[in-house]
Amino acid sequence: MAHQIEQMAYIGDTPWHRLGHRLPPKQPLEVWAQQAGMDWTIRETPVRYMSERAADALQTLQSFAEQKVLYRSDTHAPLSVVSSRYQVVQPRAVLEFYRDLTEIGGYEMETAGVLKGGRKVWALARTGKQAVLKGRDTVNGYLLLATSCDGTLATSVTPTTVRVVCNNTLAIALDSTSNVIRVPHNTSFDADAVKRQLGIAIGQWDDFMYRMKSLSERKVKGSEALRYIERVLYGPGDLGGASAPEAKTDPMPRAWAAKKVLELYEGKGRGAELTAARGTTWGLLSAMTEFVDHERRARSREYRLDSAWFGQGAAIKQRALHHALELTA
Repeated sequence: MAHQIEQMAYIGDTPWHRLGHRLPPKQPLEVWAQQAGMDWTIRETPVRYMSERAADALQTLQSFAEQKVLYRSDTHAPLSVVSSRYQVVQPRAVLEFYRDLTEIGGYEMETAGVLKGGRKVWALARTGKQAVLKGRDTVNGYLLLATSCDGTLATSVTPTTVRVVCNNTLAIALDSTSNVIRVPHNTSFDADAVKRQLGIAIGQWDDFMYRMKSLSERKVKGSEALRYIERVLYGPGDLGGASAPEAKTDPMPRAWAAKKVLELYEGKGRGAELTAARGTTWGLLSAMTEFVDHERRARSREYRLDSAWFGQGAAIKQRALHHALELTA
């Protein structure tokens, strides 16, 4: 099976998906573009079709002006067919977004690459924010920028946390409100305007980590753990849960998924023995994010990454955060 990650690069320890080129720290963006497979452009051409005139059976090439084909400049491989109004964000623009943040703002590029042959492009940088919960359970702040050229993802800038002990990722969100800044592809991506909005999103780091500290101090009672797991994975129904809406569409075997998360929480998860996680709501949330990022069944590591950041896995993690915060309300 071909990798969804066409190419990627990283610094530091090998990422959990174990793919990509390792770079020394503090590399210029030009090196990142080359090593992360982002040194090409998205080109476009009108959709064309062959028409046949009934009178003489001659075929002529016609254009359909309302749609266009996007393709790679390096391989000429097709990427998608989109509306003529679709605004493309180039792979290099994703990296250039971080130039002043890394050169002036203290950010550090950590990983970048392309998914699905170039249909999705992303870069992840460490912001320098850090918090330590009880038992030296360290959480770092990151900024994830991702875009697509096939209409599956708006250009999105997401403040994200990474728990160091297990590399679990979790988008910062409070009171059911996402901090993701989204720019739809029917408008032009203005990097400076997005950065002006970032101040508010990044500014919620302290508040978010205060809530995470509250999770680490809230002990889980009796059967709360299993009820939480079932609710996150399959909806608000009871433990039988056959009527839960997710149960009809989620392909994960129910018993296996719930059991796996519970095992991670009860001691098999990375960092489950740390004081902040042992027997707490923070431990439950960490077990769920570890399950999504590392254990959830997928066709490949690449599909799991795509889901964990942009798809159903990301939605599960946001439900996990929402229900965890409910337990401390």
